[in-house]
This record gives sequence, structure tokens and C-alpha cells, in this order.
Amino acid sequence: MIGSLLRAAVLVGALGVALGSDSLALRAPAAPLHFVDADDRALVTLGRHVYAARCASCHGRSLQGQPLWQLDDDDRARRAPALDATGHGWFRDDDDLFRMVAFGGASAASRSAMPAFAGLLDERQILAVVAFVKARWPIGLRAAQAMRNPGSAGMPADAARPGWRFPPTCISQSDRISDAGKAAAAAN
Repeated sequence: MIGSLLRAAVLVGALGVALGSDSLALRAPAAPLHFVDADDRALVTLGRHVYAARCASCHGRSLQGQPLWQLDDDDRARRAPALDATGHGWFRDDDDLFRMVAFGGASAASRSAMPAFAGLLDERQILAVVAFVKARWPIGLRAAQAMRNPGSAGMPADAARPGWRFPPTCISQSDRISDAGKAAAAAN
């Protein structure tokens, strides 16, 4: 394990040299990061109302998305994905979710046709919508998603309770580091 971590660190360092030392330097973000507390009942309640008024027509009243949202074809960008546990929203950190709602498809590297809501909703309303969506996820998804935030910000209060599991599609950070180390070793 330590050898894998060391190989991964060497690989990252080599990338930094190859790309120029500034490319991997830690910098302050251009805009503040957004974190969402899905345990805040008032925020979730506001989010439920905003979601019903602004989001449900595309993403569904139950967050189920539009039919065939998973199909990868030329019309994919026009179909709103599920935001419930069957969707892929939990693959993004809170700031990415905030930016997707605020700036729409223009904020993502995808072909999304999602409209921007920054001109229609204020920051608190956008955070509330994200809180509402996250509050509907099972605890394992919420914990896995919170781990994508810096410092695991937004970890649900119930995460300390025993009896829940990560989703089967979740890959832990240690698995990612281990896989990076294996890839670096295989390249040598």
C-alpha cells in the first residue's frame, strides 16, 4: 500500500514537472466554494418549493428524470437526468452541483442543455434546491457525495449511525490512489 502511494505521488510529481510547476500548484478558487447542508430542515423545505416550481417539469416530481435519460444518443443533452438515487448527481461535489444549477449546461464539460438559473434564483434558493435533492438520497449516497467535497464538508449527521452502506458504484479514495499506483507500476 505504501509503495502504491509513493508511486502515485511520484507520478503526480512527474506530471507537475512535465506540465510546468504552476499547473498543479494549489491556488485559491476564483469564486467561493459552495457547501450544502442537507440536514438543515428550513433549507430543504425552501428547496422543495423551489424545485417544484422550477425543476420538476424537467427532472420529475419525484426526481426520476425524463424517460430514457440514460440513453447515449444524439438527443441525450435534451433529456433531464434523474436526481434521485438512480441518477449520477452524487458523483459531483456541492460546488459542482451549485454551478450546474446556476450556470446550466455551460458549467459542465458535458453536452447538457440544462438552462442557467442564476438570473432567476438567488444563491440561497440554488443552495436550497441542492439541499432538497441531497436530502432525498439514501445515507450511503449522501456520505459518498460528501466525501467529494474538500474536507468531506456536508457529511450527513446520520453518517455516524451504524447500519448503512456505500452504494455499490462508489469507489473509495484509497481505491483510486491504489489504482493510480497500479497504473503507474504497470506503465514502468
